[in-house]
Amino acid sequence: MNEYALYKGEQMVAIGTVKEIATDCGVKPSTIRFYQSKAYQRRSKSEVNNRLQLVKLED
Repeated sequence: MNEYALYKGEQMVAIGTVKEIATDCGVKPSTIRFYQSKAYQRRSKSEVNNRLQLVKLED
């Protein structure tokens, strides 16, 4: 299983699978996956220090 960490700026919000993070945050898994997309990064470029970012953890 792939594990991810969700960050808001420098602070870690949650860690686990996409489904676990979505449950913790109260959103759909597709929303969590969107935080990793290039489109989201482009849209929130001006808020780099305050945006949510999903990072895949390596084994």
